Amino acid sequence: MSTHDTPEETPEPERPVPPERALPPEAPTAETGRQRLKAGLWPPRFSRAQLIVALLLFVLGLGLAIQVRSHTDSSALRGARQEDLVRILDELDGRTQRLEDEKQRLEDQRRELESSSNQAEEARRQTVEKERQLGILAGTVAAQGPGITLKVSDPKGLVTSDMLLDAIQELRAAGAEAIQVNGVRVVAGSYFSDENGGVGVDGRKITQPYEFKVIGKPQDLEPALNIPGGVIQTLEKEQATATVVRSTKIVVDALRAAKQPDYARSSSS
Repeated sequence: MSTHDTPEETPEPERPVPPERALPPEAPTAETGRQRLKAGLWPPRFSRAQLIVALLLFVLGLGLAIQVRSHTDSSALRGARQEDLVRILDELDGRTQRLEDEKQRLEDQRRELESSSNQAEEARRQTVEKERQLGILAGTVAAQGPGITLKVSDPKGLVTSDMLLDAIQELRAAGAEAIQVNGVRVVAGSYFSDENGGVGVDGRKITQPYEFKVIGKPQDLEPALNIPGGVIQTLEKEQATATVVRSTKIVVDALRAAKQPDYARSSSS
């Protein structure tokens, strides 16, 4: 028995399965849309360019408003009568003149105040300086300045009060401005006297060596003591030793109490 080969059955091609229809996207709800709109509008977000454009628009609008107002004012003046324009000009001239006069008056007052203030300050300064000078001469104020130191040693005890007084007179004649001897301030009314074993100045006994501190011009004070037959030679005749030393700073700090007058009063009061 012969076997016939049966032809193989050709399989049917598979039909493509139709794709499922895509569902349309869900429409956003009304609430979500409002939220997005609100989020897009607030808070406002401005770029730098937008801010510059807004500022330029503001300035342009302000300029236009000023121009329109100026044009309106000038239009009103153009429509005025000649008599009104003349009156307006006269009023402006008068107002300008009054302002100039007021300015000048205020400047004059300022200059007067400055001058009076300067004069008062200068008078006060001169008063203080005069008081200081009088205090130095009266011995109530300490002083310092260039001068000399005169030291007199008297081992024999032969120096008298007259010799020391002569030294004071020579120094004053040479321009001495302040003098103290052994801690006693010498003033216009000072006097010298002989005391037991020494010399007295204004009733206060001082002992040798006698030291004079003198404020003045050293170039004038020292030669005044060394003139022939003067103070130095007189002291040396009495076997005393006198030395003079120049200095750029002499301190005269011995003070005298200011004496109050009993009867005299200032004539200006």
